[in-house]
Amino acid sequence: MKLIAIQILRAAAALLVVMHHAQSEAAALAQRTGQAFAPSALLPWAGGVDVFFVISGFIIVHAATAHAAGPHGRRRFLAHRIARVVPLYWLVTALYLAVGLAAPAALSGAGGPLDAGSVVAAFLFWPAARADGAVQPVYGLGWTLNCEMAFYALFAVGLGWGRRSRVAWLVAALAGIVLAGAWLRPASVPLAFWSNPVMLEFALGALIALTRDEGLRLREPARAALALLGLGLLWRAAQGSADLDGFWRPLALGIPAACLVAAAALGHARAEGGRRSSIVSALAALGDASYALYLVHPFALRALREVLVRANLAALLDPWAALALMLAASVAAALLVHAFVERPMTRLARARLDPAPDPSPKTV
Repeated sequence: MKLIAIQILRAAAALLVVMHHAQSEAAALAQRTGQAFAPSALLPWAGGVDVFFVISGFIIVHAATAHAAGPHGRRRFLAHRIARVVPLYWLVTALYLAVGLAAPAALSGAGGPLDAGSVVAAFLFWPAARADGAVQPVYGLGWTLNCEMAFYALFAVGLGWGRRSRVAWLVAALAGIVLAGAWLRPASVPLAFWSNPVMLEFALGALIALTRDEGLRLREPARAALALLGLGLLWRAAQGSADLDGFWRPLALGIPAACLVAAAALGHARAEGGRRSSIVSALAALGDASYALYLVHPFALRALREVLVRANLAALLDPWAALALMLAASVAAALLVHAFVERPMTRLARARLDPAPDPSPKTV
């Protein structure tokens, strides 16, 4: 059974990231038209990624175990994860490369000329340095998926163990890798990447899942207080001038994200059932499409920006109005891609990789 509150939080996390990039596009429009535009500092918009990481840690521990039951548990788990993540990411990476080759000026952020090694590394989720020194794949958003794949590999090692042992292994492994990286300062790019403290946010989600699966539930006032605390801490992080890298990131962004995930995950069953309002249903549907929204929104943002410029409409619109249009275009594109591209590709990949029927009623 899907946890509706978690689905809504997935939608919110994706929208935070879209808002982060949409403000950059709106600023570029304002610069072209000579209008004033000051990005909002209400929240650390890029922190949507941190919310995603905590949600991922929660979902994998809470739901994927049932999918992975049986003698072929690891194979089933990895098949489901590959089917869920790989097809759409490969497609958008290939599209990014195609657009970049056909019209290099249409896209930016590749970090300099590409080589075959960087392209192969991107498709294999292997961290590699770009020409400008940044450790990012060809399609920059894919750095989060490099983290995800490492997390899946660690989780798969513990499959077949007891629930507490599995989570203890996961938390210990993530903490050990991060501490080893801080101590040893590995020269290897992949090892340095995987030991980034942001990986600890998966552990936060895993601990929340264990807490829920052990039976803890919170009453509505406590959940509301947790959510308000999480939002307050995120707002505080946005107001600060400190660099949110290294160990500061899981503290300043991961802890607030964990508060939000705990508030969404630790409700009573009755709160998850019953009739839903149209707004809740719409947000839950956007949560289903959150992966598509995360991956395709840069295309929608850049495409609409160019349409506004070429149609001479940018000067007629306030930058915030243009930003609202870009957000709407991103959501529409994501819903279409989810329905007509992502879901069919996921079903096909899952059938190819794991043809056995899935015994689990849970959805990951």
